[in-house]
Amino acid sequence: MKSIDLTQHAPRSPRVRIRDYAILARTIDKARAQLVGKLGEYDFDCPLDRTLFAFKGVTGEEFQAQVKRGHTDEELGIWLDAHGLAKTPEEICAWSDSMEGYCLYHNLEKRASFVQECTRLGLNPARTTLFEWLEADDRASYPAVAAKS
Repeated sequence: MKSIDLTQHAPRSPRVRIRDYAILARTIDKARAQLVGKLGEYDFDCPLDRTLFAFKGVTGEEFQAQVKRGHTDEELGIWLDAHGLAKTPEEICAWSDSMEGYCLYHNLEKRASFVQECTRLGLNPARTTLFEWLEADDRASYPAVAAKS
């Protein structure tokens, strides 16, 4: 199992897809980091992770149990395909595409905090997707790493 030290580096972008699942690579990074005590400011089984888990009908505990087994990214994607709710490749792609375009500005319950966070990062909240905000926040948290990429 290859873990990442999230006290030193950001997890992968939520855009990175494994078996066409958006969010999955980032969730794997956080799950692995949690196992080795290197989660930093991140949370595993956070609302973003739970969006993926709800789409597939699995829990964070079930997923983390598979991560503990040392599965590769691809093996974890295969496990996700085989468990929970059955989804066609087209449904997975459509869900991932919709997640990539999702903007928290349109969520009335989360709008105020999203506007505040976007303002802090110099982003236009009405046009910033959730993924763009997460990536900007990662760059702001790890500026030395962002400068290298």
